Amino acid sequence: MNDVVIGINGLLAILFISQGFLVAAFVRALWQFRRPLPEDAACPPATVVLCLRGRDPFLEDCLSALVQLDYPNYRVQVVVDSREDPAWQLVQQIAAGHAAASFEIVALAERRSTCSLKCSSLLTAVDQLPDECAFVALLDADTIPHRSWLREFAGALADESVGVATGNRWYMPRQAQLGSLVRYHWNAAAVVQMFCYAIPWGGTMAIKARVLRETDVLERWAHAFCEDTMMPQVLRSTGLSVAFVPSLMMVNREACTLGGFFSWVTRQLLTARLYHRAWPLVVFHAVITALVPAAAVAAMIAAGLQGDLTSLVWLAVGLVLYDLALLGLLAPMEWAVRRIVRARGEPTRWFTPALAALTAISVPVTQVLYPTVLTRLMVLRRVKWRGIDYEISPSRSVRLVEYRPYTDSPLPESGPHTSL
Repeated sequence: MNDVVIGINGLLAILFISQGFLVAAFVRALWQFRRPLPEDAACPPATVVLCLRGRDPFLEDCLSALVQLDYPNYRVQVVVDSREDPAWQLVQQIAAGHAAASFEIVALAERRSTCSLKCSSLLTAVDQLPDECAFVALLDADTIPHRSWLREFAGALADESVGVATGNRWYMPRQAQLGSLVRYHWNAAAVVQMFCYAIPWGGTMAIKARVLRETDVLERWAHAFCEDTMMPQVLRSTGLSVAFVPSLMMVNREACTLGGFFSWVTRQLLTARLYHRAWPLVVFHAVITALVPAAAVAAMIAAGLQGDLTSLVWLAVGLVLYDLALLGLLAPMEWAVRRIVRARGEPTRWFTPALAALTAISVPVTQVLYPTVLTRLMVLRRVKWRGIDYEISPSRSVRLVEYRPYTDSPLPESGPHTSL
């Protein structure tokens, strides 16, 4: 049994060290978030696109921030799922108080059966882009852009080798719920992988107009479930790259139930399975980080049945130290993100004693749910998003099963709601 104990604890140590190197690279990038912002003369015309289906809990904050961006030449294009949508009236109210020339609202007219409603909305928005537009900035309704948000995109895209610039999300939930903390842990690991694999996040992503005009990305969107994960593949033929902008780590303060997390993370992983070549590496990471702790638990049970208390104790110590070490990796990430968020004047204190008490449960729950979702993905053929069912064929084609207008308002804060 001693060899088993040494082997399992050794694997736990290797897992921690390998993940530590990746986290260190990510934290280093976050630490270097301060970059000179371009002057007005270096800010080309831009279009901000927001696609809506349903009224998110922070939608009003998102819209209010959009019309106050510190950028000399931009327009906001909002595509609402239908005029009956709960978000339509709110968008009209916000737009009424600002110049109509910079804030345009349209209802989605063409709902393609071969892609998601969000992709249909994006195609509608891109079809109306003015010729002078240099880049398109996308965001979700749960993203509240700070005043320099668009200017930071312009700075990143000024690099001629960059075709897409992206930030990422970071959760600071207001309510102490187990689902919120599980989502926080999973997302913290996910953003590191997205950074390493150059996977952009559509909740804060900017695309040069030439990419939209000179590649097949629009045709891809017309047959896609999501718009962002495929962008590295789109750019491969152009010689352009995806640039991560550390200052665009965007805070999401929504709460989340465990059921909401399960649905949300299923969609997140589905997009990687469908559109990113690093999917086998994502699966490998998930499997190895689940199997080794599971092997430790199985060995503990076996040691207990055999009355081998020494092995049982050493395995338990190794597993506890591993989980504590993973939590330790969160500390520099949280600290680095808070440093960025504080620089924008946004609040960063969210980790309450109640959430701290839930941590002992949330970490193992996250470790159990992750492989469970991956197992489900292997046979997944239908997924629900904003009340709409989509069929995913083995050939990766998408079919919208049946369209229904969104009528419930507002969306509760108890679940995760990315735009559309």
